Amino acid sequence: MAGKARVPRRLRERVAQTAGHRCGYCRTPESIAGFRLSVEHIIPEAKGGKTVERNLWMACHACNEFKGIRIEGRDPITRKRVRLWNPRRRKWSQHFAWSETGTEIEGLTPCGRATVATLRLNRPELVAARSLWVQVGWWPPREERRLADDQL
Repeated sequence: MAGKARVPRRLRERVAQTAGHRCGYCRTPESIAGFRLSVEHIIPEAKGGKTVERNLWMACHACNEFKGIRIEGRDPITRKRVRLWNPRRRKWSQHFAWSETGTEIEGLTPCGRATVATLRLNRPELVAARSLWVQVGWWPPREERRLADDQL
């Protein structure tokens, strides 16, 4: 098996810009996290995914590690294996919502629930950080707050 393909700098910047410079899964922005996000293969290279823009997104180190080479996860309610959420093809608001406190991601669909569970999107240290971010008005992300307000 060949090594991982290098992501050219310009391609990385296009993907980061499209992703809003935040993790596609836990939604943490680089500006709050204080560290550079990774370019993540939605379909992992180990499963035949290509290093092309339509297969790349941004992920924080933890989400990228928990995802690994997975493309499926188990929905904790139905116990069925389903495809993980694809940030390039699916709208976040159709599969996820913020808890009332704004600190936890709730899966709304089997895909959303499987993604939350598999990638551990509500890991304790991240929920604690979000709690602080909520207190200073940085969280939840503005566009997702706007979506929630629009749905009222």
